Amino acid sequence: MVMRVLRLGSPRVEGEGIRIGTVRRPPRGVPKADYAVQNWYDVWFPNLAPSPQTVQLGQEAKTPAQWAAFARKYRAEMATPENSHAIELLATLSHQNNFSVGCYCEDEAHCHRSVLRELLIEKGAKFDPA
Repeated sequence: MVMRVLRLGSPRVEGEGIRIGTVRRPPRGVPKADYAVQNWYDVWFPNLAPSPQTVQLGQEAKTPAQWAAFARKYRAEMATPENSHAIELLATLSHQNNFSVGCYCEDEAHCHRSVLRELLIEKGAKFDPA
């Protein structure tokens, strides 16, 4: 059993399991009934998305120092008890279930999901190496 981190809207892979959208907003112009059909997500979990102000920091980050500032701010948001518990829950579930978490960003290296991956690994999540 493993967890995957992926781009929402990408084609599904065999054994991917439930796709969890860790985004602040649902996809624009897509009826709710089509979220899963169009490979966006099966369940929306905005709790693990950065706040709007933090998203803006990440989108405006052009230098490694600016990206590091974004990552620190997002990590601080994820350190709240409710978010920390959610991350720990997902990390634990990754040992018994296949599922995926993701965001819309094209480049994972410049997306909160890269930091979320690190947070999940720190909590012991079992990841697909692919």
